[in-house]
Amino acid sequence: MPETPGDRTVELPDFYETVAADALGYAGVGTGVWLDVGSGAGGVGLAVAARCAGAVVLLDPNAEALSQAVAQARLRGLAGRVVALVGTAEKMPLCDGSFDVVVSRGSFYFWQYRAQGLREVYRVLRVGGKAMIGGGLGTRYPAWARREFIRRRREAASAGGFEAARRFAEDRSPETFRRLAREAGLPSFDVIGEGGLSADDPNAGVGIWLRFAKE
Repeated sequence: MPETPGDRTVELPDFYETVAADALGYAGVGTGVWLDVGSGAGGVGLAVAARCAGAVVLLDPNAEALSQAVAQARLRGLAGRVVALVGTAEKMPLCDGSFDVVVSRGSFYFWQYRAQGLREVYRVLRVGGKAMIGGGLGTRYPAWARREFIRRRREAASAGGFEAARRFAEDRSPETFRRLAREAGLPSFDVIGEGGLSADDPNAGVGIWLRFAKE
């Protein structure tokens, strides 16, 4: 598709598929039990379920969004492997060591207590399990669509004024991610990507991710 900068009538490709592909590549497993925290209507979680043979739990405080996710799971023939659960990142109604992989795309910035949410993610991971928390479009997202998506997102942030734009950038900075990981007491972690990159940078689609395994 040709580039159409600034044209909001252009429908952008689905980024859930490319994020799910990155999560599966990082996890290195195509089975097991997955948790999508702040799943909303199930974008990433359903994309993961469609690509692997594992079970996926969708966790979100919005019951209506979860109902939409369950309906989509039925339509896609995934209902037998997808479970929806109302809850928050900071206080998950889940047992210790329940999950092989935890993924969360886009909701991290809205957790009320992000360090506590990370502690909960670590708690529900099994030993050897992996987590990928943050936001981005996926490394295989088309370049033209990445530039347009980021342009629209930053335009929306700037419309809220200087302070809103500053908070938007700070929330997505590697320094913020590292600070929260340390506050959560994670024994080891990696921060992948640079959330503040220009939309023209080829690495911008990676977004910003906190990745860690339970030791």
